Amino acid sequence: MSDISPLAPDHFPAMPALQGVRLGAGEAAIRYQGRNDLMVVEMSPKTTVAGVFTRSLTASAPVEWCRKALSGGQAHVLIVNSGNANAFTGQAGVESVERTVEAAADLFSCRPSKVFVASTGVIGEPLADDKLTAALPALERGLDGDNWHAAAQAIMTTDTFAKGASRSAMIGDVQVTINGIAKGSGMIAPDMATMLAFVFTDADIPADSLQELLTNGCEKSFNAITVDSDTSTSDTLMLFATGQAGNDVAAPLDNFTAMLDELLIDLACQVVRDGEGATKFIAVTVHGAENDGAAKRIGLCIANSPLVKTAIAGEDANWGRIVMAVGKAGEKADRDKLAIDIGGIRVAADGMVVPGYDETPVAEHMKGQEIDILVDVGVGAGNATVWTCDLTHGYITINADYRS
Repeated sequence: MSDISPLAPDHFPAMPALQGVRLGAGEAAIRYQGRNDLMVVEMSPKTTVAGVFTRSLTASAPVEWCRKALSGGQAHVLIVNSGNANAFTGQAGVESVERTVEAAADLFSCRPSKVFVASTGVIGEPLADDKLTAALPALERGLDGDNWHAAAQAIMTTDTFAKGASRSAMIGDVQVTINGIAKGSGMIAPDMATMLAFVFTDADIPADSLQELLTNGCEKSFNAITVDSDTSTSDTLMLFATGQAGNDVAAPLDNFTAMLDELLIDLACQVVRDGEGATKFIAVTVHGAENDGAAKRIGLCIANSPLVKTAIAGEDANWGRIVMAVGKAGEKADRDKLAIDIGGIRVAADGMVVPGYDETPVAEHMKGQEIDILVDVGVGAGNATVWTCDLTHGYITINADYRS
């Protein structure tokens, strides 16, 4: 495992035990030796579930299983392995998932449709599911409500730190908890979510409402990040509600929605902060677009530009590359009203560099780890923020050596 990202949080957050959730982590030695690579979560029997998955046309066998199982609206077990994506493995991959699900259903005495699985790692290699299922009984015996950090570590691949977040929310007069863990570092331009993210709450929320909350929250978070413009075959974001908090299911969900969105953005931004080889965390905000969707597309065009990302890596205040990215985004923009701020400093306005522009404070901002870019394209009221990181030689090194 590589050195911890310079953009990593200071510590893994405190995550309280959550009613109806027990977690375990262990070593199945599927790819990695001497570290945990398997996570198991058991949830209360009436847990509801929502999910958002990759739009990749080469989606993995676990993603296809979860899509099918999601129609039942209930979950009891989640199994996640790292090191092997079980993607592009044909019928063998499908059968591997089926054997895993059947073993888990037997062990936890539930229907197969209430078992959800996810895999992450190398594409195109058969998954040794016999190692996975052999490890399940020991993990089942070690399940505990406080194993959040170990669970987050077990799903890592090229990640340099475990990712977690927790929030409290009110539903009526009842306090509920939301805990989430995620993994992701490269192959991040989710056309849905990130590589893997799993969120749990003790709230009592029906599956259809849960799905709406997750789909909307994903658009503002995991669908607003990019590391390298590549969409994984395994992208999986799931939300489980155990129903143990005893809240009124008819109570408004305004505060819960706000806290869920905040947690999803927190996890998504941690993924960007662990971008492979990253040294800068970049927020790109777009104002004045035709609509919010156009603003996001312009923002992602800036955030995905290798020229913008390498300029920031080199601490070069080359704002012309931002102009270039806006122009190629394919969305309406008024060249003669375009304005750009970097680090809160106006660089360009009315379609040209500001009079008397002094690059010194902008260049100083570029030396920091937190980079802020604001663009106004001058055609409407659309707004969006997306997050990315710089592109360094470290990204090349990590990915060139990944299978060796």
